[in-house]
Amino acid sequence: MRPVLTAFVLICFSHLSYSQTAVKQYTIEQFYKTIAFGGGNFNKPETKILVHDNSSGIFNVYEIDLATREKKQLTTSAKESYISIDYIPGTNDFLYSADKGGNENSHIYLQKADGDVTDLTPGVKEKADFYSWNHPKTAFYYTSNVRDPRFFDLYKMSPTDWKPVLIYQNEKGLDVASISPDENWLVLTKSITTDKNEMYLLNRKTSDLKKLSAETDATYSPQSFELNNSAFYYTTNEGSEFTYLAKYDLATRKQQKIYSDKWDVMYMYISENGKYRVIGVNEDGRNKILMYDHKSGKQLAFPTIKDGYVQGVSISSTEKNMIVYVVSDRSPVNLYSFNFASKNLDKLTNSLNPEIDPNDLVDAEVVRFKSFDGLQIPAIFYKPKNAAAGNKVPALVWVHGGPGGQSTAGYSQSIQYFVNHGYAILAVNNRGSSGYGKTYYKMDNRNHGDKDLKDCVWGKKWLAEQAYINPSLIGIYGGSYGGFMSLAGIIQYPAEFKVGVDLFGVTNWLRTLQSIPAYWESFRKALYEEMGDPGTDSVRLRSISPLFNTDKIKTPLLVLQGSNDPRVLQVESDEIVAGAKKNGTPVEYVLFPDEGHGFRKKENQMKAAKVTLLFLNKYLSEGGDSADSKKSF
Repeated sequence: MRPVLTAFVLICFSHLSYSQTAVKQYTIEQFYKTIAFGGGNFNKPETKILVHDNSSGIFNVYEIDLATREKKQLTTSAKESYISIDYIPGTNDFLYSADKGGNENSHIYLQKADGDVTDLTPGVKEKADFYSWNHPKTAFYYTSNVRDPRFFDLYKMSPTDWKPVLIYQNEKGLDVASISPDENWLVLTKSITTDKNEMYLLNRKTSDLKKLSAETDATYSPQSFELNNSAFYYTTNEGSEFTYLAKYDLATRKQQKIYSDKWDVMYMYISENGKYRVIGVNEDGRNKILMYDHKSGKQLAFPTIKDGYVQGVSISSTEKNMIVYVVSDRSPVNLYSFNFASKNLDKLTNSLNPEIDPNDLVDAEVVRFKSFDGLQIPAIFYKPKNAAAGNKVPALVWVHGGPGGQSTAGYSQSIQYFVNHGYAILAVNNRGSSGYGKTYYKMDNRNHGDKDLKDCVWGKKWLAEQAYINPSLIGIYGGSYGGFMSLAGIIQYPAEFKVGVDLFGVTNWLRTLQSIPAYWESFRKALYEEMGDPGTDSVRLRSISPLFNTDKIKTPLLVLQGSNDPRVLQVESDEIVAGAKKNGTPVEYVLFPDEGHGFRKKENQMKAAKVTLLFLNKYLSEGGDSADSKKSF
């Protein structure tokens, strides 16, 4: 893991190492020849794995032969992204998930080996998500809101007849979080606020419902049951700043801390037959994966991997094989196969376009700076290799989504593209971000667009102090909640930011909070508790909404929006653009008619990145002589 570097160390050394470096610039087409991989489920003989990737321009389902590494395309969608789920045990049939145009109403599809496709969850407004297979793998569980658009019930479906069987009817927003192997026990959670929830244990035989969570501000996330149904594991921050792994014994009703770190434990799971325990930790913006012999508790060493660090693993049913997901700051995720007996580690994929030399890309650095009140703010920093005191570069303050998200290190296609074309990027984890303890996480509650935004402004000030940054050429960029922050930044601090880039950002909090999807019902109260209830807190919500302050937008603005976005409606962007244009402000607007909350299609991703670079070169650059800066649509 890369150590945390102080701002002083970065200032003193990083410009010296990069000042004479010649860097090749790559076009957006070259960057997007890179492939994003996901999935990795084994077939029964464990000779192939089911994956999805976007090599065709959109996500489709493929299988990879583990012996030959050959990849075979199984679906041929040209319109919707198909995300692999798993093989039907013992067959070459498989399940995948897809929505329509980014509307987030995902369905579960069955594709047989002969290519015949069936929508297993065909409700017109249904949202269905695969949960898991039962332990004997004779049926799978899934959640669906087909009965009531507000709540997700738990169903079971068997390949013998493909008919849904209701397992748990959700009437009160108690969501299924874990299922015992014998199906008798369900662990349920209920959102109270975004930093507090409740955890319940339901005995399906007796209908007895027992509350297990404490009456404190804490979160609980059930993870995995023991195979003998005697206990289950969960992560919680009860009595702690950071989440840790705990165990609940059903017979004794005792709770026991199993593993803790100085960072958040993100997840834990037990392999199918109970041999291995896997734990994921969010270590200062990077994933740390730990593996143990589950019975003895002995930690096991990972095979040595030179190309990056382990982001996750998927262990086969026999527990003889494993897929290892490896990522680096300069390469997207690659899949490796690992055999526990032979210790053989084979690289299955090459995600980075071979036309791109990874030495021309940059590593992420974790930095910290003081905000207006002295609070230390963590951030992920990307510095162009040609940046030096004698070659000052423009920069962007990059704001993550949420509220409550986190910018992490690792490969980002768009960030590497902009950095490769000469823009430094500081991805600020402002107060209210996850990953830095529950006190830090709660610091922006009912204070959005104020102190969290000031953190971004002070991030800009940190950038301006660096000898290799042009202090007069710093903009702000963000998506979703980060888009709101970008708009708020240029409205409240017009002298600080040279440009603003808004990707599907909230502009009218009153409308957004009133129009959230029906299936967010169990989360609605929690969201209102953090952001404010539009019925009782309308004055404050209106005051922070950029839409009612468009007369203050004097900064060049780029807005990108998907027409099918169910979270931030298109009208949000339509109206902010119209309002800003009334001021004579330079405004550019790109609408994607076949996208939702975020852009999945490569063609649209390329267009979004290219138009952004053109915009930056026009308003945030002294030159702009790259190949892409001279192109038009």
